[in-house]
Amino acid sequence: MKIYTRTGDSGETSLFGGRRVPKNDLRIEAYGTIDELNSFIGIARASWPSSPVDDELGRIQSDLFDAGAHLASPGMTRFGGIDASRIESLEQGIDRMESELAPLQNFILPGGSLAAAQLHAARSICRRAERLVVALNDTTPPAQMTIRFLNRLSDYLFVAARFANLKNGVNDVQWRA
Repeated sequence: MKIYTRTGDSGETSLFGGRRVPKNDLRIEAYGTIDELNSFIGIARASWPSSPVDDELGRIQSDLFDAGAHLASPGMTRFGGIDASRIESLEQGIDRMESELAPLQNFILPGGSLAAAQLHAARSICRRAERLVVALNDTTPPAQMTIRFLNRLSDYLFVAARFANLKNGVNDVQWRA
């Protein structure tokens, strides 16, 4: 099977189920941004192979695939989206990392270690993905769970960036007004 199909050459793509939509359709933007987020998490993982949060980041990547599959298949039940227990898992991960971090006293800028900078980039992409999924006005439970997951994930990625700096012996970059 060839990787190229030429079916998108006119600026359209297919959702699961075969429905054709423009490539700039909001739904395509939403799950495309989730795919971009997934890629940035992969870059962060590759730059920090000894990460104590690598297993969780890998699970998050699978969650994002679940979310994207659901968004790419509107009206279908084949892909159920993200399980609610994953939000609690993110919260527990945040709590574990924060137990080792000094309380935040200042705003911080993205940066420090390479892994932290990449996790901050992932966080900002996560926020954009969340805004796009909200803009879909999809009231189905899986879509609403995706919004909650992305909201919590952006918090997780922020704390993970600070945690990466801590574990790599690099200070967070403080914002100076």
